[in-house]
Order: sequence, then structure tokens, then C-alpha cells
Amino acid sequence: MLPVAEAQAKVVAELRPVGAEQVSLADALGRVLAEDVASRLTQPPADVSAMDGYAVRAADVANVPARLTVLGESAAGKGFSGSVGIGQAARIFTGAPVPPGADTIVIQENTDRDGGIVIVKEGSLRGRHIRLEGLDFKTGQVLLNAGRMMTARDIGLAAAMNVPWLNVRRRPRVAIIATGNEVVMPGDPVGPDQIVSSNSLAVAAFVRVLGGEPVNLGIAPDEEQSLAAMVAGARGADILVTLGGISVGDHDLVRKVLGDKGLKIDFYKIAMRPGKPLMFGWLDGVPVLGLPGNPVSVGVTSILFLRPAIRALLGLPRSDSDIVGARLSRNLAANDQREDYLRSKLERDANGDLIATPFEKQDSSMVTLFAKADGLVIRRAHAPAAAIGDRIEVIPLGGGSGF
Repeated sequence: MLPVAEAQAKVVAELRPVGAEQVSLADALGRVLAEDVASRLTQPPADVSAMDGYAVRAADVANVPARLTVLGESAAGKGFSGSVGIGQAARIFTGAPVPPGADTIVIQENTDRDGGIVIVKEGSLRGRHIRLEGLDFKTGQVLLNAGRMMTARDIGLAAAMNVPWLNVRRRPRVAIIATGNEVVMPGDPVGPDQIVSSNSLAVAAFVRVLGGEPVNLGIAPDEEQSLAAMVAGARGADILVTLGGISVGDHDLVRKVLGDKGLKIDFYKIAMRPGKPLMFGWLDGVPVLGLPGNPVSVGVTSILFLRPAIRALLGLPRSDSDIVGARLSRNLAANDQREDYLRSKLERDANGDLIATPFEKQDSSMVTLFAKADGLVIRRAHAPAAAIGDRIEVIPLGGGSGF
């Protein structure tokens, strides 16, 4: 059986980023940039005031009180057309351009107004309360780099850069095939020996969260011809994900059917729990990820293998930030040769430390515990017994994780 880390490396080793497409800035949230983005303007475009007050010469307010003649007004969007000379001032508002000749701003609270005269009660040093031209960024400056997944803050920055369109990686197309005579879609009649399929819908939702485009091809019965026909529908996909049917039973036909079509298997069986029966290979240039059939196994293996695969297709780097440290709240026995991923509750103690409590039951068919879990406690292969308070590794669930 292949170790988890080695299997993860094999999955992403030969995956290449998908092509690019152009989208409007309004539709760019969560998309991955395919090229650097440079500003189309300078911000601020001129020296502007950071406060409401008066634009003056610092030399004229070095000694106070000082009486200055008010020439006019400079507001955001409508600057003062004249210049400020000796003994003069211009009323100014936040964001307004600083008139030529002025080199400082006296805030409104430090002045009194008497008709066309302003009386400055407290001086202001040269450059005070002035935001210089280009303080934020300049024309041609690259502020967003290729490979960045756009956030709401990035959208705001790109808008300020006057960039209306972006070149982004297209969403990777992920074809999904569930297998088995025993599964039916939610809402369909359920026979006496059947169960409702949850895997394909959960994986499709996970793909969307990761930035991919799921193509749900449906449920293939345990018949070679039907499965082969459904696999043909995956042509043009960036990755094919099969759910179930890869074990060694008489009705587990995925490896045989795909093998007959030319599947080249890279690996099969992983030293992990849950999710031991897991397959990866290539079929006519399309990567194929064969996941187990039990719902929790599907979820865990999707996190560990499908997520890095989609990240690679989007041109995103491998991420170790998915794993955080925590302390155990219950004892755990020594582990065997398979890496364990234990569904657990996570909470903070009075000191702010993250506390992990693995559930007593870890059966891979129990979707309720998977839904209730806040994280997966990682137990490395051959890990020694762990006691309450020991530091352990956890993969958080929920939030933006998708699972």
C-alpha cells in the first residue's frame, strides 16, 4: 500500500494548469488569475488632502495666530483652479487636490473663520495631512500576480486600478460517475435493497467550492456496457472521478472496464483509513481518480486527493496551511501501518488553544458524524499512543473548506 504523501505527490506530478478565459471584474470572485495584473492609473492621481481644513504654506503658519486670506475652495472632484501664495489659503476637503503653492493642510479644528479670512490657531509642518501622488500605487505597477485566487479585497483593488476585465484560469471540468445497482438519486423510489446516493452530490458541491465545474454523469449500474457508455461521456473533462466500484468484489467493475479502454493505473490502494481502496491513473490523456464508495471515505479522500488535483489544474501551489496544530482531549491507542483520519470536534479552551475530541465511532458509512465533525485528526502510520493534552495535527472542516 502506498503512503498518503507519496500518493498525493503522484496525483499532482503531471497535472498542468487549464487554459485561460476572460471574465468581467464583477464575475471574478474566487477565480484564479492566469496573468499578472498591472494598474492602469496612478492612485491618488495628484497630491490630495487627508483632512478637512485649509491648504496653506507652512511658512505662513510657522507663527500663530496667523491671518490668511481665503481665495477659494478645493473639493473632491472639483479642485481649486488658482494657486496659493504668500498670506493666502484655500478651503479644502478630504480627497480634494492640493492647490499649487500650498504645502501643508491646517485641520479645520485649529482654525476660526471670519468672512474671507481664516485665523490659524495652530501651525502645521510642511507635508502634513497630504497624501502624495502615487502614494498607493502608480500606473504600470503589478499589484495582483498570476496564480492568485481573487478575494473580495482583490476585486476592490482591481477596481481601483481601473481594470474591468481579467484573464483567469477556466474552471476545471470534473466528470463524476457514481457506480452500483444499490444506489439511487435523492427523491427517486428506493427499493428494498437500495440506498440513496449522497456521494456524487457531495463531491459536486466540493468541486464548486474549489473553483471547478462538476459534470455529474449519473449513476452507472454494475454492468460493463452501461459503465463503458457513461465513461465515454467524460471526454473533454479535465479529470474523471469515479465513486465506488474499485475494490475486489465481483460487482466492482471500474478497474476492469476502464482497463479495457486503455486505463494506465499509476497506483491502487493507499495506506490510510478510511479510504484504502483508491485508484489513480490516466485514460486517453485524462487523469482518473477512483474514490471508494463509503460516504466518509469519499469525503476524506476528496480532501486529500481531489483538492490538490483541482488546485494543480488551477495553477495553485500545494498548500500545507490546511493542517493546523491542536491538543487532544482524550487518549488514543497506538496506530498501525495505515494513516488514520479521525472525525473530531474542535473547540477553543480558556487559553485559546484548539482542542480536538475524536468521536468514539469512526465507521466510514456514518454521514451524520462526518457532518457534525469540525476537523480530521491525523494519526500518522505507526504513531505511538497519544494522551490527553498531547499535540496533534488536524485538518479543519467547514467554513471555506467545502467539507
